[in-house]
Amino acid sequence: MSDPTAVSHPVAQALALALTPAFTAGGSPFTWLELVACVISLTMVLANLRVWAVAWPLAIVASLLYFLLFWDAKLYGDGALQIVFVVVAFWGWWQWLRGRGDAGTALQVRELGAAARWRVLLVGLALWPLVGLFLWRFTDTDVPWWDAFPTAFSLVGQWLLGRKYVENWPVWLAVNVVGTALFAYKGLWLTVGLYTLFGLLSVAGWRAWRREAAAAVASSGPAA
Repeated sequence: MSDPTAVSHPVAQALALALTPAFTAGGSPFTWLELVACVISLTMVLANLRVWAVAWPLAIVASLLYFLLFWDAKLYGDGALQIVFVVVAFWGWWQWLRGRGDAGTALQVRELGAAARWRVLLVGLALWPLVGLFLWRFTDTDVPWWDAFPTAFSLVGQWLLGRKYVENWPVWLAVNVVGTALFAYKGLWLTVGLYTLFGLLSVAGWRAWRREAAAAVASSGPAA
């Protein structure tokens, strides 16, 4: 009869190895898992900035790694969000390759109207307390409401990104600012540095996508 723990042992050993420090700086350990997840995530954001579809498979890998990292840190909201990200990344990948806009043409970078921006904001603000209440009630996290903010607005940002709306970047900027403080509290210092860089890249992406959206509008305008 086979040992039921035979499969779990290699998995547990691999996870334990991934969570061992790759190096220590300033008295804080940086695990191999966090290091690899950071590198892949940074590459993903740079690909998003350039509107390259390879960003989505990178997002899938990065999300799976961060699920393990956040769960180990008891950031259950952010951890569960990574699994949602995996599912949404497959959808976003399809959208960028095969998705169509309102006119039936291939998706282009575009901007929301003023009313749609308010609706998106209200959806995020409605999700925030719902996620926070769930984390407070059903997990042992010590930061349920703080953890809930990036969880809720990341869902909004992923949808905007998948549909190539410029407004995904200011949403990610807000997520990155709150996330930076949250990860500092949890002592995930490499991820703090990464999210600080993400914040700067969010500003760069916002500017780059606004230019691309303006160029798309100009090119689709009536001929002189």
